[in-house]
Amino acid sequence: MKEIAKVYNPQEVEDRIYSNWVDKKYFSAKADPDKKPFTIVIPPPNVTGQLHMGHALDETLQDILIRYKRMMGYSALWIPGTDHAGIATQIKVEETLRNEQGITRYDLGREKFLEKVWDWKKLYGSRIINQLKKLGSSCDWDRERFTMDEGCSKAVREVFVNLYNKGFIYQGSRIINWCPHCTTALSDAEVEYTEQEGHFWHIKYPVKDSDEYVIIATTRPETLLGDTAVAVHPDDERYKNLVGKMLILPLVNREIPVIADEYVDKDFGTGAVKITPAHDPNDFEVGLRHNLEQIKVLNDDATINSYGGKYEGMDRYEARKAMVDDLDKLGLLVKVEEHKHNVGQCYRCSTTVEPITSKQWFVKMAPLAKEAIRVVKDKEVKFVPDSFSKIYLNWMENIHDWCISRQLWWGHRIPAFYCDKCGETVVSKTDVDVCPKCGGHMTQDEDVLDTWFSSALWPFSTLGWPEKTEDLDYFYPTSVLVTGYDIIFFWVARMIFSACEHTGKAPFEHVFIHGIVRDSQGRKMSKSLGNGIDPLKVIEQYGADALRFTLVTGNSPGNDMRYYESRVEANRNFANKIWNASRFLLMNLSIDKIELPSLDDLKIEDKWILSKYNKLVKAVSANLEKFELGVAAAKLYDFIWDDYCDWYIELVKPRLYEKDGKSYETAQSVLAYVLVNTLKLLHPFMPFITEEIFTHLPTGEESIMISKWPEASEKFSFDKEEEQMENIMEAIKSIRNVRTKMNVVPSRRAKVFIVTDKPEIFKGCEVFFEKLASSLETVVAENEDGIPENAVTTVVDNAKIFIPFGDLVDISAEKERLKKEKEHLLSEIKRVEGKLGNAGFVAKAPQKVVDEEKAKGEKYKEMLAKVEESLKNLE
Repeated sequence: MKEIAKVYNPQEVEDRIYSNWVDKKYFSAKADPDKKPFTIVIPPPNVTGQLHMGHALDETLQDILIRYKRMMGYSALWIPGTDHAGIATQIKVEETLRNEQGITRYDLGREKFLEKVWDWKKLYGSRIINQLKKLGSSCDWDRERFTMDEGCSKAVREVFVNLYNKGFIYQGSRIINWCPHCTTALSDAEVEYTEQEGHFWHIKYPVKDSDEYVIIATTRPETLLGDTAVAVHPDDERYKNLVGKMLILPLVNREIPVIADEYVDKDFGTGAVKITPAHDPNDFEVGLRHNLEQIKVLNDDATINSYGGKYEGMDRYEARKAMVDDLDKLGLLVKVEEHKHNVGQCYRCSTTVEPITSKQWFVKMAPLAKEAIRVVKDKEVKFVPDSFSKIYLNWMENIHDWCISRQLWWGHRIPAFYCDKCGETVVSKTDVDVCPKCGGHMTQDEDVLDTWFSSALWPFSTLGWPEKTEDLDYFYPTSVLVTGYDIIFFWVARMIFSACEHTGKAPFEHVFIHGIVRDSQGRKMSKSLGNGIDPLKVIEQYGADALRFTLVTGNSPGNDMRYYESRVEANRNFANKIWNASRFLLMNLSIDKIELPSLDDLKIEDKWILSKYNKLVKAVSANLEKFELGVAAAKLYDFIWDDYCDWYIELVKPRLYEKDGKSYETAQSVLAYVLVNTLKLLHPFMPFITEEIFTHLPTGEESIMISKWPEASEKFSFDKEEEQMENIMEAIKSIRNVRTKMNVVPSRRAKVFIVTDKPEIFKGCEVFFEKLASSLETVVAENEDGIPENAVTTVVDNAKIFIPFGDLVDISAEKERLKKEKEHLLSEIKRVEGKLGNAGFVAKAPQKVVDEEKAKGEKYKEMLAKVEESLKNLE
């Protein structure tokens, strides 16, 4: 038998074990006709990334499922990889250049800048992968992918060209979301809305050649510079005479028409609305209907452009202040109202986005959404929990066209080529240098694709699509996607419609949604709050298993969880409990192979633990199938800590110490059999400690990772014996409670009388009361004849238990103690009554102090009554 260390030290174990797993290729999966496939693609973390608690939760849940299915005999493939993260990575590299060399990407030029980004990716891109390994992630690292590797890039071009040829991708000038800080377009999903305090500015627009004016209200007065009309409702009697007339645009002195459009809500505000087609999506549509000019007044960095006259060059908020001041001086500012409204912010940098008209590339979503909606409605894709399918469907049924072009250099460059000579546009899977129409030179589009365009193809591009590979045929569609609810729109929806369109199949069967990890106060972890927890530091201190078990315990699909360090510490203690129990077994193990003994040799305690273990196998397997990972973890914890360690080991210790032939061997076999198989159930949750213990046990297997998942068996259904043992345990716990309440030391033994009409439950099990309830002698009887009068009584199911008071307490010593307590209480009562009888004290002391003294007196009298009753009982 291998010796096992006295103390479990994860720092000495985890790296060694992980390296062995990798060396032995245990994580590798291949197409095997004799096995069922089970596939998970990792949500690819950004190459800019560092492991945070969200990643740790996400990867832990995936690893549990993969390890479970691998042990179940599936060809379980977990594909790892990273995302190029266009905006985030480019910003990171630009910041580095600015800070270290004082230059921008424009100083380097596109080609040289991209060389810098690739260098940066090589330097830092593997960092998060190495951190995932520290967590124990059992990915097939030979299949690691990157969203800009050759295969993924080929898939991106294939998809773009196919969609373009079908008319689903088009280029046009439309209102898009623009981030002035990242200086790029954003899709609707990349804009986060927050409620902010703002204002409504009410402004007069004079009617040309008249003393009349129209009052409009706006939250963005700086966009006034781009107004091309004021709209009113066609049925609004107040403005019917003004429709068709011209207004003088304040500060600009440009003439703009009053138009009638049903878009206007005549009951909201003044009923007159400024129309700025280049800076508002609704105004853009109104502008199209009325053939209005689009005047864009903002530069890419949100400063005012040449259309702004004297305000040119000002930041948008600086211009707003100056314009409001000027309007006020001109007598055109009517009033300013406080106003709360939702403001769109860039999901990356939290800068307030600007809606602006811009020439961009778009995907027509309506035709693509149809099949993506159907597969969820028909449960071909099942959300866990199902409530998230409603959120998904609501978004898909109201989806807008997707702006896919980004004004960046890092990313998949749009495969569109323009002729410098005749303007011909060619969209191609391969580079085009010569114009097919006139022979002129072709220039590729400067923009790149939205990062989510490539990650939308992840479930099939990672398996070799568009080629017809063996892996694609065997492992696709994938089995489950594990992800947070915060990227259902960013990623999940796009994967579903992309897969349906390009492969004809939904990309996965289940979408297992989890929440986010919050701090102990329930706050989201963030740099600004400084409340982020580094998982690597937690692993360094407590071990990966303790962190993993903490993240999964109490976790339920779709719900957020709070992180408490005390829980990690508790789960480190749980690991130590398992280690100590295993060490105890190894120290008492003489058998050289773990096999279950003959059922005829089993004693009641053996049948009880096997029956409990059998139910555990059924429950944990069922929970894992239903993605109830937190429930499964809780059941494992309770069984190991309570049933196995605190009860079964204690129940069989006499047999181990006595070393009495067959009973000794049976106790060892059951102890070892239950431990080994429970370790297998626990392995997906705590892979390192289970492997380390497993390799020290005589299992005949080289690794728990590739061992067979336990199966429940009817031969272990000992319901009668389990119920009997539970009765005995309840009686023992009840006796322990009595002794605890009476402060009886464990070394003091007392006779126990068990009166029951079912003596068969307790007879033959007297030894358990002697070992676990400090019983001097255990008498099982069917009536109360011979029970001492001064016995302490406790009642349990099927029995009444009596313990002679004199056995529990030294009566003479207890009498002396109670007499001293009585004297002390009488003294305290006399002191309190003396104070309260003093008229001066009662008159001068604060009422609170007087009341406190009265309360003390009452308490002392109650205590005295109890002491006197106890003395009377002892007499």
